[in-house]
Amino acid sequence: MKYIDYYTSPIGDLYLISDGEYLTELSFKNIKENSISLKQEHLKIFEKTKMWLDIYFKGENPFFIPEIKPEGTKFQLQVWEILNTIKYGQTMTYGEIAKKFSNKMSSQAIGAAVSKNRIPIIIPCHRVLGKNSKLTGYFGGLWRKAKLLDIEGINYK
Repeated sequence: MKYIDYYTSPIGDLYLISDGEYLTELSFKNIKENSISLKQEHLKIFEKTKMWLDIYFKGENPFFIPEIKPEGTKFQLQVWEILNTIKYGQTMTYGEIAKKFSNKMSSQAIGAAVSKNRIPIIIPCHRVLGKNSKLTGYFGGLWRKAKLLDIEGINYK
């Protein structure tokens, strides 16, 4: 069984999905309309996630990470682990992440893995920029990525 809850944020409504113990998805899309197997439930993980989001959207660095359970391929999980090392208020480029794997890894492969992140904001894919720190690629829309970077006080081109 999967559970759902909602959070109203400065970048629109967020849909929180859990397996009952872990946060498995944070989405900008209205998932409930697309899936009848989601049950609205009051869960501790939703409370913790909302507390984290409250702190974050106040422009502060949350002091904890809610229990998350990202689901993806081995490569995607490795990329997301790197995303989790990007500190609040800092960025990294797709190319810099690619070099952490090898000199032959493409930025496009990294971008493909980043785009599959189903727990954005908490796994900070918005902190990944294109070449020359250019604002590029965000499945939630570039305006959301820009707003998240603004909240963290990050300058981007």
